[in-house]
Amino acid sequence: MTKETELGKELEKLVKTILVEEDCTVEVIDEAMRILRVLKELKIKKSLKVVDNTAIPEEFRCPISTKIMSDPVVLATGQTYDRPFIQRWLNEGHRTCPKTQQVISHTILTPNHLVQEMISKWCYERGIELPKPLVDEDVHAGADRGYLKSLLEKMSSSLSDQKEAAKELRLLTKRMPSFRAFFSDTSDAIPKLLDPLSRGRANTHPDLQENLITTIFNLSIHEDNKQLLAENPHAIPLLVESVRFGTTETRSNAAAALFSLSTLDSNKLIIGKSGALRPLIDLLKEGHPLAMKDAASAIFNLCLVLENKCRAVREGAVRVILKKIMDSILVDELLATLVILASQPKAVEEMGMLGAVPCLLGIMRESSSERNKENCSAILHTICLNDRTKWPLVMEEEKANATLSILAEHGTSRAKRKAGGILQMIKRGASITFC
Repeated sequence: MTKETELGKELEKLVKTILVEEDCTVEVIDEAMRILRVLKELKIKKSLKVVDNTAIPEEFRCPISTKIMSDPVVLATGQTYDRPFIQRWLNEGHRTCPKTQQVISHTILTPNHLVQEMISKWCYERGIELPKPLVDEDVHAGADRGYLKSLLEKMSSSLSDQKEAAKELRLLTKRMPSFRAFFSDTSDAIPKLLDPLSRGRANTHPDLQENLITTIFNLSIHEDNKQLLAENPHAIPLLVESVRFGTTETRSNAAAALFSLSTLDSNKLIIGKSGALRPLIDLLKEGHPLAMKDAASAIFNLCLVLENKCRAVREGAVRVILKKIMDSILVDELLATLVILASQPKAVEEMGMLGAVPCLLGIMRESSSERNKENCSAILHTICLNDRTKWPLVMEEEKANATLSILAEHGTSRAKRKAGGILQMIKRGASITFC
């Protein structure tokens, strides 16, 4: 009796039990489902053909293994290999292409999606099971770590070596999470990476600065690197300097790195104390489309800490943020930051002086975003609590458009509360004036 027949009979018994017995247990049903899965796998295996190695198109074979490739990748020379076999070749110390014998300029392996798709289609059309990738984590990790070490050694070499290595590290840390993780496992990796950038002269070589700052940003995405970067005495000061001076992309990526690092609460204070807020506010003010969003995101995150709220207000954040909102730039993000800053009396006073009330009322009246209306109502509520001279403006808007009444009836729960509170304030004010 075959395994398939055996399983079929067992399944038949279980199904009868499930259908007939009222007190059938969950375990019986689970067992029936397990057998169904096994039978399905057996059916699939029976329907698949075994591939005849002689019939495989040459371009689908790995030049090293001569077998059909499971994970085709392109070497620097343009030749395609199956990843585990070429990775082992590189890990053994070879720096030539096995097929052409050319010396390779780097050891990055790029997935060959086109060949992968062609192999998948070829197998599907012939009912052949796709080859399963051969995974050798030790081979992969060993080769990658060795390559990382060689790149970091170049950071203390000639300027041309530094530039070449920085460009490569930028690419690797963007594409490969494993490279980002290696930095957290290697104690001297970050100091070596930062070695070419001298504080006070970080933008001496703009291309080198851009690649290294972007590498830091890529590294900051990995959770274990956030604290390591913040604890390094040079990393955050170099990022702050790079927000001030560098190419637009450098400044933008430095701001993005500060934002990424600030997601860790303990880093918010460190970054705030480093003097980061002023250059971030200046970057937002300058208005580079590429950089503004990164700067705005970093400012928002940093201002979640009380000490940084005070710093931001002192550094002129309110004026810059309000001007951008009035110009309809990054309204969603900047209103969220303005709500946070509204807990500071000086910020509220500044908002009133800079014409925030008409701006907020306009957004509440015209915006389609419920979140923006809610944030505007929260800010306006705080302004009205602290400055009665703004009440007449609110009353005029209410008489003309019933903006607050509409929000108090149809807004989010928070917007309803805030709008209702403002209406009560101005009604009390009107009755006191009348008396």
